[in-house]
Amino acid sequence: MSTEPGRDCFEGDDRQYSPTRLKGLLDFVYGADRAKPEHLTKAERTALSAQDLVRYDDRRVVWHANIGPIKTPQLLELHDDLTEIVDSNRHDGDKAKPAVLVDAYPGLGKSTAILDYARDYYRRQVALRGETTPDGQRRVPLIYVALTGNTHIRGLNAAICRFYGLPDRGDADTLAERAKDAVLTMKTAVFIVDDIHFLAPSHTNANAVRMANHLKFLSNTFPVTLIYVGVGVRQRGILTEGHAPEQMLFAQFGRRTTPLTLRPFQVEDEQGRQEWRRLLLSIERQLVLSELYPGMLADNLSDYLFARSSGHFASLMALINRGCLRAIRTGYERLDTELMDKVKNDAAAEDARRELVAAIEAGLLTSRPKNRTPRRRTA
Repeated sequence: MSTEPGRDCFEGDDRQYSPTRLKGLLDFVYGADRAKPEHLTKAERTALSAQDLVRYDDRRVVWHANIGPIKTPQLLELHDDLTEIVDSNRHDGDKAKPAVLVDAYPGLGKSTAILDYARDYYRRQVALRGETTPDGQRRVPLIYVALTGNTHIRGLNAAICRFYGLPDRGDADTLAERAKDAVLTMKTAVFIVDDIHFLAPSHTNANAVRMANHLKFLSNTFPVTLIYVGVGVRQRGILTEGHAPEQMLFAQFGRRTTPLTLRPFQVEDEQGRQEWRRLLLSIERQLVLSELYPGMLADNLSDYLFARSSGHFASLMALINRGCLRAIRTGYERLDTELMDKVKNDAAAEDARRELVAAIEAGLLTSRPKNRTPRRRTA
């Protein structure tokens, strides 16, 4: 069998990159939009050759795995707040720029929302200021680093250096100076530091103070806006520099940092139910299944999907993605409770499922709004 791409071998459209490296971020920022596979009926699929059918189904699988980002009200609110803070941070280099902390529960799509903002910001800055700096260097308006468990000061500085492709050898001070030179040379204006809760997760006040001091050092040293993203960061004491809550007035870092969040979907009121329905309609329009019909998610599976995801975006998307894969592989070509009951989801969602199902069955909870948003027919 030939291994030449485009012949007997099918490469697919998997895009392997990491936004924690400059090349990977560029692939993410400037990568072509995915082409939605055409909708084929069961009869049209049956008429395909065996090879064409495999390739068609593979395109659908990778499409469903990469739906989004969906412009939910939560995402748009977060983007508006980030834009207001970052775009107003036009301070000269001798002044520290206020930072941002996006602190929310896991599974709400924080990283997806932040990376979507990063792509828009990067493109906007390059369009405004050019691909190169006045000195002829590549312009890198924004960098993205993600921390790992028990990251310390040196590890954070090394992660910044690795993003730029710089050597990550040396002590913390050496790495900081190396990274600062890259920031100034490439005119970087924004640092996104994801999983900030991994930054020396100690319960002692001394470590909280040390970490807060280092974050202040970054803010003072690098002429950038720092956007921290994490889970339970405020409870870890970094914003209060290890002080008790009643001593927050003395925490300088807390004064320099604006906390933002990303709220989960909820169905306790009509507005929440309307938002949930609009989300399901948006996802539904992106699905490519032969037996797809209007209202498949938003009408027939609304309560079911809320109970299975507990309103967490990541759990919902994983469930739908896996359901579509099962529907394609089995030839069922639609989503319903019979098929979805066979799909596994994350532990947190499954733990919350029983209580939500009981509330829905008892008539104490519903995800269905009284006035439903009209459906748009799926092409």
